[in-house]
This record gives sequence, structure tokens and C-alpha cells, in this order.
Amino acid sequence: MEESKIHADLASIRSMMERSSRFISLSGLSGVMAGIYALMGAALAYKIIYIPGAKYSLNLAAKGGNPFLQMELWEEVLFSPTIIQLVVVAFAVLFASIVTGYALTRRKAKKQGQALWGTTSKALLFQMATPLITGGLLILLLLSRGYLGIVSPACLAFYGLALVGASAYTYTDVRYLGICEIALALMAAAFPGYGLMFWAVGFGVLHIVYGTLMHLKYDR
Repeated sequence: MEESKIHADLASIRSMMERSSRFISLSGLSGVMAGIYALMGAALAYKIIYIPGAKYSLNLAAKGGNPFLQMELWEEVLFSPTIIQLVVVAFAVLFASIVTGYALTRRKAKKQGQALWGTTSKALLFQMATPLITGGLLILLLLSRGYLGIVSPACLAFYGLALVGASAYTYTDVRYLGICEIALALMAAAFPGYGLMFWAVGFGVLHIVYGTLMHLKYDR
């Protein structure tokens, strides 16, 4: 009886320590929804790029043999309807994912009695934001030079690094998702011209698989 009480007390203490040092209110369903949004966005992007009469594609630079286009051609590509539509789709996917993730995580945090905005969540956000902002700025700088092929591998790589860093403040499982994203980034860099496919797998399929596993493991 006493041994059973000791084990129960230790489990309670372990749970309290985990709550104080890790943000455990991340919703698995938010990962599933983010993956669905990403696949929808990838489908729209494919339609935009490959519809009959589309003048430019994301691997235009690779087709030319030189990833750095002449400035005149790059300016024409940058402000083309194709690129503008792709940017709109990307921001729509990002916005929908953030709003859904916030709503579901807030609901789970309230249910678990954990503060949504505290020391741990701030540390988690900082670990995520640092590589994401750095990667975003680097991508913009390279795009300004006309290097279109960098988009997919760079997005996946910096997102994976952000997840690996953030895993210290939330579920350890997040680290494995980050490692998978980094591996996909290297594959995307090794096989130029298939960036959209790798992007769809990384942000779509992996998120759905990860979110489903997290939901079954932690949300129930």
C-alpha cells in the first residue's frame, strides 16, 4: 500500500515538474489541420504553376542552367501574376494554420489548467522564432538575387531547425518531426525541380501523421 502511494506521489511530482518546465498544451489536431491546409495550398500552387499558359515556374532558374537570373528577367518573374498568386496562397496557408493552432492550443491549455502565455511558452516561441525569422530573411535575400530554387529546401531546413530547438520546451516528439523536415530539406536540395513535392510532403503529409500520433498519445 505504501509502495503504491510512493509511486503515485512520484508520478504526481513528475507531472508537476513537466508542466512547469515544458509547454504541453500543443494540440495534435492543430498539426493535422496545418497539414491539410498545406496540401490544399500545394494543390493550388501546382495548378497555378502548371496550368496551360503559365509563363513561369518555380524551377525557372534551374532550367536556365544558371540559378542567378539577369535582373531584368528576375524583376519580370517577381512581379508576374504567377508569383503573386503563389505568395497569396502561401500566406493564406500560414494564416489559417496559425489561427487554427492558436484556437485549438488555447482550448487544450484551458482544459489542462496551463497558462497559454507564460515563461515556458515564451521560451518556446523564442526558440521557434529565431531560426524561422533568420531563414525567412535569408530566403528573401537570395530571392532578390533570383535564386528561386532555394525556397523549398530553405523553408524545410529552417522549420526543422526551429522544431528541434523548440522540442526542449515541449513534447520530445517534436524533435523527430524536426529531424524529418531537415532530411526532406536536404533531399529537396539534392533533387531540384521537385521542390513543391517535397514541400507538400514536409508541411502536409508529415504534419498530418505527426498531428494524428500526438492527438492519440496526448490529447485523449
